Amino acid sequence: MAVCGRFAPTPSGRIHLGNILCAMLSWLSVRAKGGRYLLRIEDLDAMRCPRSLADQIEDDLQWFGIDWDDGGSAGGESWYQSTRSPIYDRYFEKLEQQGLLYPCFCSRAELHAAQAPHRSDGTYVYAGTCRGLTPEQIAEKRKHRPPAMRMRVPDRTVSFSDGCQGVYTENLARDCGDFIIRRSDGVYGYQLAVVVDDAEMGVTEVVRGRDLLESTPRQLYLYERLGLPAPEFYHIPLLTAPDGRRLSKRDGDLDLGVLRARFGRPEPIVGMLAAAVGLRPTAEPVALAELAADFSWDKVSRMDVALPSEILQR
Repeated sequence: MAVCGRFAPTPSGRIHLGNILCAMLSWLSVRAKGGRYLLRIEDLDAMRCPRSLADQIEDDLQWFGIDWDDGGSAGGESWYQSTRSPIYDRYFEKLEQQGLLYPCFCSRAELHAAQAPHRSDGTYVYAGTCRGLTPEQIAEKRKHRPPAMRMRVPDRTVSFSDGCQGVYTENLARDCGDFIIRRSDGVYGYQLAVVVDDAEMGVTEVVRGRDLLESTPRQLYLYERLGLPAPEFYHIPLLTAPDGRRLSKRDGDLDLGVLRARFGRPEPIVGMLAAAVGLRPTAEPVALAELAADFSWDKVSRMDVALPSEILQR
């Protein structure tokens, strides 16, 4: 089967060094296999994701040396999630017909205040508060607020082999809980949108940060219930500050605007990232295309990578 990969950024801010590492590794993996590479814009919350930021991401990627075979602005509106609600509607109906969805009226404040179960890492697991509401209770609650829609999960263990992190196992009921499919404002949730889009676009491998590893079992369950083929997954290490703090758009850590102004060209950044994750023994500047010939996932570190302090100096 032909390999197809993608980069799917959310244009809520300028992409940072961690984002560009994800784009870099996903691009190298596809190009090393002679596959097809796509650019999808994950702007589900259109109010937070102006088109101007999506255009800036394209410019940053091209400057870095990343090209794509389809998608982005040249591919048309269908490559922006904010335009794809009619497609998500069809798959939502499939889940609804299977009796897998139910309305949830819990507010964010109520969820945070509830004495609900948590994973060992502190992540909140929905307690199923609205799972057993009667039709009469639902009708009464609808008078006061529109509901989100949640998907029921079974007491079932899902295990898969990640191409970077190895075997990962999770119990859907205990470690995940019923999850949001559509928000109360009608915007579809990430879990459904990413599954539908990757399947419809023919994506065979998904490369993303290790922080999304725990999302994969619920997505595999969605692939199964929707009768869609699941891709292979590669969850890459996260880049952190020397103190272990994760890089984020909110903090403005090393976004591409800062990096482009500091370095002037992409080769020093490519060399630094390649060395940080184990692709090369030194951080000598190198063009991205030069790394494709001998790229292998066996070289990529599983552990998060702390950047040296001098890198974070503005």
